[in-house]
Amino acid sequence: MQKTPVVVVDIETTGLSPYRHKITEIAAIKVLNGKIVNQFEQLINPETHIPSFITKLTGIHDALVADAPTVDEVIPEFQSFLGEEVFVAHNASFDHKFIAHNIHKHQKEHMRNEKLCTQKLANRILPDLHSKRLGVICEHYGVDNKQAHRAMGDTLATVEVFGKMMDALKENNITKIHEVLSFERMLRSKASGLLTKK
Repeated sequence: MQKTPVVVVDIETTGLSPYRHKITEIAAIKVLNGKIVNQFEQLINPETHIPSFITKLTGIHDALVADAPTVDEVIPEFQSFLGEEVFVAHNASFDHKFIAHNIHKHQKEHMRNEKLCTQKLANRILPDLHSKRLGVICEHYGVDNKQAHRAMGDTLATVEVFGKMMDALKENNITKIHEVLSFERMLRSKASGLLTKK
């Protein structure tokens, strides 16, 4: 059983660079033993124009976030929600870098949470899947992402995907979160070779 809680996170942003672009939405779900125990969701005013291609992708536009708090107001609350738990996300480096940058910028602290990436897990658990995008993995597992490219929609989908992956790992006696972290960091060939059941 997953006796240690993890926090599954997704963010929406104005672009790809944590140094040049801004967060527009954060969602996070705390999961323990496969069950959701708490949620966090917040639109953020990036204090800059949201590009039209981002609006087309996410549905987030300037007027939607005009009255939302700014990131310096949201980050302390999010940091409190996250605590010291393992930070889980799909393509986790992207989300983690944005959050870490903003914690350092606004809180003058370093983010020390371990990160666990469901995309990297997919590379090891589902090596033959043609793509490791969240949508493709959702389709593989029969997960319905009702609001793709919005932070809470993608977070809920990632929670389900992570649960399916944990089920596969449990069948191979990988149950503790530190074991999952070690598995995620193994060479793909070695990790895939460990699994007798996928």
